[in-house]
Amino acid sequence: MSQRIIECVPNFSEGRDKAVIRQITAAIEASGGVKLLDVDPGEATNRTVVTFVGEPEAVVEAAFAGVKRAAELIDMRRHKGAHPRMGATDVLPLIPIAGVTLAECAELARALARRIADELRIPTYCYEAAAFAPERKNLAVCRAGEYEALPEKLAHTASAPDFGARPFDEGVARTGATTVGARDFLIAVNFNLNTTSTRRANAIAFDVREKGRPVREGNPITGRVVKDAAGNPVMQPGTLPATKAIGWFIEEYGIAQVSMNITDISRTPLHAAFDEVCRKADARGVRVTGTEIVGLVPKRALVEAGKYFLRKQRRSTGVAEEEIIRIAVKSMGLDDLKPFDPAEKVIEYLLEAEVPKKRLIDMTCKAFAEETASESPAPGGGSIAAYMGALGAALGTMVANLSSHKAGWDDRWEEFSDWAERGQAVLAELLHLVDEDTAAFNRIMAVFAMPKSTDEEKAARSAALQEATLYATEVPLRTMKAASRVFEIVRAMASEGNPNSVSDAGVGALAARSAVLGACLNVKINAAGLKDRAVADALIAEADALAAEAVRLEAEVLQIVESKIG
Repeated sequence: MSQRIIECVPNFSEGRDKAVIRQITAAIEASGGVKLLDVDPGEATNRTVVTFVGEPEAVVEAAFAGVKRAAELIDMRRHKGAHPRMGATDVLPLIPIAGVTLAECAELARALARRIADELRIPTYCYEAAAFAPERKNLAVCRAGEYEALPEKLAHTASAPDFGARPFDEGVARTGATTVGARDFLIAVNFNLNTTSTRRANAIAFDVREKGRPVREGNPITGRVVKDAAGNPVMQPGTLPATKAIGWFIEEYGIAQVSMNITDISRTPLHAAFDEVCRKADARGVRVTGTEIVGLVPKRALVEAGKYFLRKQRRSTGVAEEEIIRIAVKSMGLDDLKPFDPAEKVIEYLLEAEVPKKRLIDMTCKAFAEETASESPAPGGGSIAAYMGALGAALGTMVANLSSHKAGWDDRWEEFSDWAERGQAVLAELLHLVDEDTAAFNRIMAVFAMPKSTDEEKAARSAALQEATLYATEVPLRTMKAASRVFEIVRAMASEGNPNSVSDAGVGALAARSAVLGACLNVKINAAGLKDRAVADALIAEADALAAEAVRLEAEVLQIVESKIG
């Protein structure tokens, strides 16, 4: 994605009154330029997590509008809920998604915090990457004592907010304080337990969270807390870095949960947290029955989880993304309490759904064939070549997956899984090129619609045409290179894979050769329109070399196939 996109995930201290929640989200959407991705209210926590994305400037405006409306509608003097809270808008992080750095988000967060304090007269703290002091990077430090501690905190300089410091008055009593920050993507997750005991849930949370629990003398529960020379409690760290966790009872579900924030999924992936909570729960006689994702989750967290559980089963990880995510959902019980729809919970899928476009690869086989057969010049040979290459990659991947799961070949499952993963990567690239080739042709057609009344317009049109033609030549060359990578896969599968599927590997080689030779024709016909003949000749020479190699590699694979079926 070339756009600058950030995400905002404000937490509002209202999870029960749907009318109030709707008014807040309506204010966010009405500001314009953002897409509301998720609204996740919790009755027991009396808290709603809202997620929206857009260009940085639009997100900041929408966030301000949401804070303003929440301050008008929520009276913190009457708020009660299971989740720690300090204000009507309790916490408001800005998160870089694309084209924006964390440092840039931190600057935006600080400016937003100042504006909230200046214009809405709401005290604001800055946390995580936007913090002005190291200790305030931790949200728990900013929110220490929660709403009830605000009169005391506002009375002292050391605990006063970063912006909007003033004595506790009627205005602050109503709105509370807000914490604004910038952070990397955080996964908020609850692990469901087969117990109603908050104490047991807390014990498991303390076992795993990075902070851990205080070291005690004698009895580990009631013994005196050991302190260091400075008088601070000595902590026994938990087993999961970059995690925060507490235990609570959720009346709505009738169960206790370990509620966790994973602040760095590269250090503690979602599946690692799940397994460790399961391990610690089991040690205390408790079972994890499922997992609840609060808000949205990045796709890679589920893909990594799905592959992790497939590997534990000694199954191939080179399967379709949809299947990998389905394995993740079932393995961690993401649908334990309510249905889990990846289209509604995975941030990338929600963003993709917002880009309205008709893709060839989303058509049925029949519709694609009929679209090709129509009087429209696109899709044409370039897209068909890419699709033939994709089918070749798919066949090689299929043989790898069948071989990985073949009875008696269990000791080789990982070998074939690796081949299947490579096949999936080539398949994805070639499927992308199916539409990319048609898009390249359409770019040329768009140039012909450019004005040409003046010398300047003619010059601009000519330059644009050469640029579009060069791109239309490079795309099929990319198809040739991608399709050429199919041969290594199908050759290995013909030689080492499941012998019952050797003919499939052969057909994959035939498809790959057709893809390479077909794309070569498109390179040549498009290169003919380039004025820079040196560039054109170099592209054609590279294409000819790839075509000749494809013919040789196809022959090698077919010889292996014939020797095994003859």
